[in-house]
Amino acid sequence: MSQITSRAVRIDQNGGPEELKIVQVTVGDPGPGEIRIRHKAVGLNFIDVYQRSGLYKLPMPLQLGMEASGVVEAVGEGVTHLKVGDRAAYASQPPGSYCDVRVMPAKCVCKLPDAISFEVGAAMMLKGLTAQYLLKRTLPQGGLNKGDFVLFHAAAGGVGLIACQWAKAMGLQLIGTAGSDAKCQLAKEHGAAFVINYAKEDFLARVKEITGGKGVKVVYDSVGKDTWDKSLDCLAPLGLMASFGNASGAVAPFAPGILGAKGSIYVTRQTLFSHITTRESTQAMADDLFDVVVSGKVKIRIDQQFPLEQVQQAHMALEARKTTGCTILTL
Repeated sequence: MSQITSRAVRIDQNGGPEELKIVQVTVGDPGPGEIRIRHKAVGLNFIDVYQRSGLYKLPMPLQLGMEASGVVEAVGEGVTHLKVGDRAAYASQPPGSYCDVRVMPAKCVCKLPDAISFEVGAAMMLKGLTAQYLLKRTLPQGGLNKGDFVLFHAAAGGVGLIACQWAKAMGLQLIGTAGSDAKCQLAKEHGAAFVINYAKEDFLARVKEITGGKGVKVVYDSVGKDTWDKSLDCLAPLGLMASFGNASGAVAPFAPGILGAKGSIYVTRQTLFSHITTRESTQAMADDLFDVVVSGKVKIRIDQQFPLEQVQQAHMALEARKTTGCTILTL
């Protein structure tokens, strides 16, 4: 039985970034269906903030982190898609990626193509797979076709910049919103057909103007309460409101009757983890993501890197919306 020590970031109670502590943990051998992976880089995501703050309730003490890349060190019984020495990357439950080494379920861990660096692998899995399920699996009536308008909030964030590029590659007209001119410019450079600075402009009025009054087929919204009401009004009849986060806070309860009045619109609340419950689904989505990144159609921007020791500062930057693109922790 191997016993390896590893640094890990843990919280003992919910709270602010000051709760993030680096501790020494012991890591053993993988059991059936598990692997042990030594990380090269770790991805940072808004879900980590939600788990730390207590918006998403999890048992304590909690080791944080949902994605990383590294090298497989040991493989448990029944794992056939990975072997010792493989380069690998993942976005996966349970949390625990903020560490040097961990044992974890193998089903969501994918072999990382040689053409993709460990840094990019760590930065892109959760955000890239999110963009994949949104644009390819979370679809309005009749699907999405070339030339269709979609509205994407927080278009200069990690998921947003991937979605801007991927939507352009699919022939969609993505209308991206962001909170500053600089972020709007970034979204535009990454393929957004139109951009709206919602700190200066009424995004509803602009969307109606851009679409000739028709509205969009789908709104992809990770912002939450601040954008919710107007987003519903941006939709064409039978359009889809796809909520996948709540950076500004949770959406207030609403009466389903309003959906009929607004054009029989659909509302869904999506999470990545519903889409990657099986090995086959995870691999199919990852293959799609790897293909679009290796082809160069989607470039992964890593705009912030923090050593593991500066994890508190990394969380502060993320919460203050001072980040663009992807953020990683280096080991």
